[in-house]
Amino acid sequence: MTAGTFIALPPVHTDRIPWVPMGRPGFSFKPLRFFHDDSGWMYLLRVEPGTLVPLHRHTGEVHGYNLAGQRKLIDTGEVIGPGTYVYEPAGNVDSWMAVGDEPVILHITVRGAVEYLGQDGEVVGRVTSNDRLQSYRRWCEENGARFLATVE
Repeated sequence: MTAGTFIALPPVHTDRIPWVPMGRPGFSFKPLRFFHDDSGWMYLLRVEPGTLVPLHRHTGEVHGYNLAGQRKLIDTGEVIGPGTYVYEPAGNVDSWMAVGDEPVILHITVRGAVEYLGQDGEVVGRVTSNDRLQSYRRWCEENGARFLATVE
């Protein structure tokens, strides 16, 4: 290998990764990549119809691409469907709900952490890349599944 040469990580075949429950009913994910130094993660998120994503704040930027289903942004009422890209800057606070008859599936890249907020804006929960990585590792061990995501 010469200077400036990079080795690509192996492809992640999402059809080989089952939907991993996220703890709360109505949420599951397929991890794709965990970034170094707990700096973020990339995943497919599945949210079942009628499920509310509670009020949360992003400490880093988020990129979301809607692959299937529709979601309604609680603060604006806007409905976002397949083929729509959403950028959320660091500090963004939002909440949304999966609407319609099919699950919402998003391709999401998260930088930083996600902080869940109470009614008065206080942080009531926090999820980091390392938290997601450890929950996926634990799920793989408990279910005899291969670890298929990439890790920097």
